[in-house]
Amino acid sequence: MKIAFVIPWYGDIPGGAESECKNTAEHLSRNGIEVEIITTCVKEFNSDWSSNYYEAGVSQLQGVVVRRFKVRGRNTELFDRINSKLMRNQKVSPQEERIYIEEMIRSEDLSNYIKNHGSEYDCFLFIPYMFGTTFYGAQIHPEKSYLIPCLHDESYAYMDIYKGMFQNVAGLIFHAESEAKLANNIFNIKGRQIVLGEGMDTDISFDAKRFREKYGISDDFILYAGRREPGKNTPLLIDFFCKYKSCSQNELKLVLIGSGDVSIPEKFKKDIIDLGFVSKQDKYDSFAAASLLCQPSINESFSIVIMESWLCLTPVLVHSNCAVTKDHCIKSNGGLYFKDFEEFEGCLNFFLNNPRLREKMATNGNKYVEENFDWGRIVEKYIRFLEEA
Repeated sequence: MKIAFVIPWYGDIPGGAESECKNTAEHLSRNGIEVEIITTCVKEFNSDWSSNYYEAGVSQLQGVVVRRFKVRGRNTELFDRINSKLMRNQKVSPQEERIYIEEMIRSEDLSNYIKNHGSEYDCFLFIPYMFGTTFYGAQIHPEKSYLIPCLHDESYAYMDIYKGMFQNVAGLIFHAESEAKLANNIFNIKGRQIVLGEGMDTDISFDAKRFREKYGISDDFILYAGRREPGKNTPLLIDFFCKYKSCSQNELKLVLIGSGDVSIPEKFKKDIIDLGFVSKQDKYDSFAAASLLCQPSINESFSIVIMESWLCLTPVLVHSNCAVTKDHCIKSNGGLYFKDFEEFEGCLNFFLNNPRLREKMATNGNKYVEENFDWGRIVEKYIRFLEEA
């Protein structure tokens, strides 16, 4: 069997679809599947999508063949104008949808390669759904094309231009049942479907004391891990935490780790500790040291940080408007969820005042990850699905 993952950028990129794609490709390769990556020369999501960072050609990364293709120039100003409307959940016209996808990251060389070499591959796995590499690539050999959409309940998902792509591919691979339900509610899906989840390295080590000593943090703290940006609801978490501190007498802190700029009110700078990007080991240690992890994002199709927190025996708090993360908490009984400040405050007080229940919820979450998302289980499911395909 020979498969190819098609993704807009590829490399050592932390988090998100990029990390999932790389880890899945490497684990499948180690288990006897011939895997290649078909991608562009763009470095990463935050790069200029018209700029070729890598040389075009074939290379290897961690034993996986990577084929890179140059992108063509695009009208960034025109794209941004339409994208800003979508980010504000405003309706766009059919003409604007066409402009949006035409000015999205795109590589004619990549599409031509798939067209001319399609017979060499048993199937193509496109991830995630919204980029030009997926939109144009999945239409070339739809009978052997599968989407790993990473779908969120967002304005992009309701664009008419994506309907044909979802309906005509051979199948879809989802991370969670709620993601699959959302896709079926929006699109009239005809291909095969499976909910696989994502693979997790469950054999990790962590040391809460080591983290506290390294960073000089002795108080209880909430942890936020990930990109700090409005799309991840980081400003909401900071706002709610500041309101909580204004009406509470405890010494609770909020610790932020990850990339991106963050604005911390001057009054609360002693209570909000921004550590920026930390090493993987420090990240695991921070999970273990935290009283809870808060994942406030409403745009998640899986959420690796929740799984990592449970693996490090720490419960989680999520936003109830995110069906995926809320569903994880309900199924595992490993976390709570909030929809407004009052519920946020109540959840924090429950966690802080009930250490034994907090420990039990963390244990529940750990068991949930071990039983459902260990790499051995995920690889087995992938291979079975691909063989049937």
